[in-house]
Amino acid sequence: MKRILVPVDFSEFSEYALEVAAILSREYDAGIVVLHMLGLSEEVFGEDEAVEAAEVRYYLKLARKRFSSFLDKPYLKGLKIIQIVQNYKNFNEIRDVAEENEIDLIVMGSHGTGGMREIFVGSNTEKVVRKSEIPVLVVKKRMQKFDPRKVVYAMDFRTDHLNAYRRALEFFDQWKAQVHLVHVNLPNLNFMSTTQIKEMAGAFLKKAHNGSLPPMATLSYVSDYTVEHGLYAYAMEIGADLIAVPTHGRSGLAHFFRGSIGEDIANHSPLPVLTFRV
Repeated sequence: MKRILVPVDFSEFSEYALEVAAILSREYDAGIVVLHMLGLSEEVFGEDEAVEAAEVRYYLKLARKRFSSFLDKPYLKGLKIIQIVQNYKNFNEIRDVAEENEIDLIVMGSHGTGGMREIFVGSNTEKVVRKSEIPVLVVKKRMQKFDPRKVVYAMDFRTDHLNAYRRALEFFDQWKAQVHLVHVNLPNLNFMSTTQIKEMAGAFLKKAHNGSLPPMATLSYVSDYTVEHGLYAYAMEIGADLIAVPTHGRSGLAHFFRGSIGEDIANHSPLPVLTFRV
């Protein structure tokens, strides 16, 4: 891990993400890129180009001044930090920032459900989770320590999830984490018998590992009414540090991985959530 991107809106939730990024930065000697998106609308500007340019300079100056105090934190001392303040308005633009700066991980703070209160908070987290090709770590509270030794990874055994699964295991290997692969069986049209689940799991693992699990991983099946609740209950039972999910880049919340269950879990789980784009 060489570079971590932290989008901020100067809220307490942004600071939660920044603290976790600082922990990872020290652990892996990674640089931190801190991004603030102004998101100024066209209504802010006048018709005169000179006036428009002056307005942009004014808001950029205010943001940079706020950046100075926001980044004046003891836990950031000695770290390599790049500050970016731009009038980005489209969440697709975060992808450009990530590519230009060779980002390996995006860390975001989120208050949870509801509202479009501020940029990169709440449902805006869903937008980044949905669009990012880079793993997104969503943090919901202040964490004095971030050392994910037990990870719950949601499994659907779909072959189109294979690349996301492999990327996830590579990611967790550098953390030296024990990975609990968990499939949630639902009492609806997706319900499968134990025999069916084992057959699907066997076919998936044959492609992924020639049939056997790596030493770092275990596999479990649970039954519940929602994937979200099943994963969270299992995570609480084993004392997990993190929930990880593959997610499609589709809008809306739907059923198990057919839509964006990754967004749903990112919004509702009090545990940190790491998403991998399918």
